[in-house]
Amino acid sequence: MSDKSKYNSVVSQIIQVSPTMRIIRVKPDQWEMPPFKPGQFVVLGLTGDEPRTPEASQEHKPADPDKLIRRAYSIASSSRDDYVEFYISLVKSGQLTPRLFNLQVGDRLFMSQKPTGMFTLDRVPEGQNIIMFATGTGIAPYMSMLRTDALSRKGKIVVVHGADNSWDLGYHGELKLLERMFPDKLVYYPTITRPDLEPADWEGDTRFFEEIWKDEAFKEKVGLNPKPDNTHIFLCGNPNMIQSMKNLLKEEGFKEHTKREPGQIHAEEF
Repeated sequence: MSDKSKYNSVVSQIIQVSPTMRIIRVKPDQWEMPPFKPGQFVVLGLTGDEPRTPEASQEHKPADPDKLIRRAYSIASSSRDDYVEFYISLVKSGQLTPRLFNLQVGDRLFMSQKPTGMFTLDRVPEGQNIIMFATGTGIAPYMSMLRTDALSRKGKIVVVHGADNSWDLGYHGELKLLERMFPDKLVYYPTITRPDLEPADWEGDTRFFEEIWKDEAFKEKVGLNPKPDNTHIFLCGNPNMIQSMKNLLKEEGFKEHTKREPGQIHAEEF
C-alpha cells in the first residue's frame, strides 16, 4: 500500500526566490499545527513515484515508488500564521527537493504534526545580544524568530546572511524592512561570495563569516563588542561553516550550548 494515504497537507502558495531557491507555504488539511517554538522544524514527505522537476539531474538510486521520502525542514513562519512556511533549496541529484520543486499550488504532501528541535531562543537570558549567522536556507528559523517575538526581547539582534549571489539572499526585502522599522534593535548584514557573477555592482560584503567576525569594523558597524558574557551566537546552514565558526568562537571563550551545560553557541546543521 502506497504511503500517499499519509498525505495530510496542501501547498497553498509558492514564491520563486531564484532558479534554485523557493519559498513554499503549506496548510494542514483537516488538522491544526500545534503551537511551536520559533526555530523548530517539521518533516515533509512525498512518495518516490512523484515526478521530479525537469531541472533535476538523475537520482543516484531510484526511490521506492510507494514509500515516503522524508526530510526535516526548519519552519520560517510564525506560529500565529495559518500556514507553515519553508525556504527550500533545490538539490538537483537529491530525492526529495526535486519532487518538492515540481509541486504546484493545490498539490498534496505529507507534513509531520509535531514540531521539534532545540534551536530556539529559550536558553538565551533576557538582555543578551544575539548574532545569527546563516548560509542559504539556514535563514529560515531566524525568520520564524523575528516574525514571532524576537524583536520584543531586550538586547540587540544581528542577522548575518551569506549566499553565493544576491538573488539567493531569501527574505532580503523583509529583513531590510525590519531593519528600518527597528533601527535600534536589528542589524541585517548580507554577504555574497561570488560577486563576479552579479549583473550589477554589489556594494556589500563579499567575505566568509570567519573573516567578517575577525574584522573590528564589522563590530563597529553593528554596534556590538560581542563577548561570552553579553552575546549568544546562533549558527545555521553549511556544516563546514558551522564547525569553522565554532572553532573560532571557542578560541575567544564562547562555549557550545548543550542540554547539560549551558553555553553561548547554538548550532543547527543540515
